[in-house]
Parts: sequence; C-alpha cells; structure tokens
Amino acid sequence: MVTGSAGYIGSHACIKLLEDGHRVVGLDNYSRGNPGATTALERFPGFSFVQVDIRDRSKLLNVLKKNEIEAVMHFAAYAYVGESCHTPLAYYNTNLVGSISLLSAIAEAGVTRIVFSSTCATYGEPPADLIPISETCEQRPINPYGRSKLAFEQVLKDLAESDEAPHGFCFAILRYFNIAGADPRGRVGEDHQPETHLIPRCLQAALDDHQVITIFGTDYPTDDGTCIRDYVHVDDLVDAHVKVLESLKPGDGKIFNIGTGRGYSVLDVIRACKKITGVNFRTNNGIRRKGDPPVLYADPTCIQKEMGWRSKYTGIETMIADAWKWMLKNPHGYKEDD
Repeated sequence: MVTGSAGYIGSHACIKLLEDGHRVVGLDNYSRGNPGATTALERFPGFSFVQVDIRDRSKLLNVLKKNEIEAVMHFAAYAYVGESCHTPLAYYNTNLVGSISLLSAIAEAGVTRIVFSSTCATYGEPPADLIPISETCEQRPINPYGRSKLAFEQVLKDLAESDEAPHGFCFAILRYFNIAGADPRGRVGEDHQPETHLIPRCLQAALDDHQVITIFGTDYPTDDGTCIRDYVHVDDLVDAHVKVLESLKPGDGKIFNIGTGRGYSVLDVIRACKKITGVNFRTNNGIRRKGDPPVLYADPTCIQKEMGWRSKYTGIETMIADAWKWMLKNPHGYKEDD
C-alpha cells in the first residue's frame, strides 16, 4: 500500500513497484495529490486506488485487511516549510495525527513492514562542521514541518519497542533532501498546486514570460549568498525505497539519509534551468523565508555501504532535463488529463 500515491513521489514509487511485479494499492485524499496521476497509474496492471484520508482509521483498516497488505510506503503529508510556519496545526494534524492513525491501523491489521518518508528538515540548521549531514547529526528542526516529521519518527521507534507492535514488525525512516526530475518516460511528473519548489517554478517561468522567479534571500553565508541544497532525482529516490523495503527483516529499524552528497545553490539551479530550457526567464531578489537553513546536503555513506545504493543521476542538469520533458508534454500539469 502506498499512501500519497497521487503525489509527486508516491506516483513514481507506484510505477517502480508495479514494474518490479508488485501488486499496489494506492491511497490519497487529493488534498495535495492529483487525480491525473491516478489515471496514469491505472494504466498499469496490478494497481488499484482508494480515495481515503489517512486520519480515517476505520477505512484504512478495511483497506489493509481487504487487500491483504504486506508492506506500506508512507508518503502522504503536507510538505511546505513556509506554509507550516503559518498553519502549524494543519501540519501536525496530517503529518502526525494522520500518521499515527495509519500506524495504529497497520498494527491492528498485522502489517509488519513500513517505509516512512521523512525529511532532512528534522536536522534543522546544523553547524558548518557537521555538513555534509550524517544520520548521527543531532535533530533540532526549526519549523513545524520538520518537527511534525521528527515526532512521527519517534512514534515509529516507540511502537517497535512496545507490546503493541505486530510480531516481526520492522521499519525504515528515509530522510530526504531535495527531490527533482520526473519519470524519464514522461508517464508521471511534478505538479503541485500551488507550486513552491524551485525547479518546476523555474520551468514554469520558462514557459510563461509573465512569471518572475523570486530568490528568497541573497545574504546567506554561502559563496553566492543563496541557499544550498542537495538535489536527488526522483527515480533514484524511489529506487532507494524499494531496495530498503526488500531488505527489511523482523526487528529492523533502519534510518538513512537520501542524497547525492553534493549541494547546489539557488543561483546554480536557476542558471542550469536557463541552460536546459534556452530561456532567460526573469528573476528578482526577495527576503529570506522563515525556517530556511542556509546549507543542507547529505552524507549518503550509510545507505551506500549498507544497501549498495548510489544515485545514478548526480548532475542537476539531467534532473532538470527530465522535469522539462514532462512539463513540455504537460504544460498545465495533470489538468488536461483529469
């Protein structure tokens, strides 16, 4: 079962699982996901979809039992740092309360394996000498989004050590850095409403000369004054999920950072987007957003050594090129398919 299956990462994970021969039940309430993504997934044999909110425990339990679910990938969440600072209750309600509802249903249904979509935002703003960030870095999130994810990480650990856990229970926590790109075959892609992620916003500006990209902060303590982030191709990300899921054994509690170990600044990304699209779209400088650390990039050594996973796509231009191909094919996102 894949929660958030109509979202950006969830839809890509479904395709990977289906192509690997798994039967997949997708769940989404469409508060942030796209019906068009479900339409794309329904073309695959072995996929079925249930529209449900993860806070509806009784419906979740019914889906789990009816479909004899063996493992869960949990992507459903609100995931905008800035928004979380303005509406923290909504973030705790979905990311924590909803996730606890899901975990409670999983425990009652006797499902023993779950892979949880967490975030590097749980690390907060690590000092420069702890970057690149390893899994042992102290977790001190500086925004409600990161705190809501960290809180559920602890719930998972507590369940695993309790009498409430199903026999053989195991879990993995994957802390993402920035995700980019799209399915190289163009079957699904990134379509958020509203779109806040830098790469798709730049590509939208390349398609529409009325749009201007605002750079939120040019006075950070970095070489060019803009934030630095680690970008991972979405295909690499879902590949890591499947590898970790297949490796889980009873009693496991695996925690991995998912990144390339390389950071790109906001200006680096903008320049690469202009190069790939051939469009010199407009930008302007704005103030910093609340809750944005200056530098975040991963030390992926742990997953590389333990799982043999490495990102195939390490260059930002390849990620942008795949996202651009999908956007050219779907200039209005999934709207034309709904």
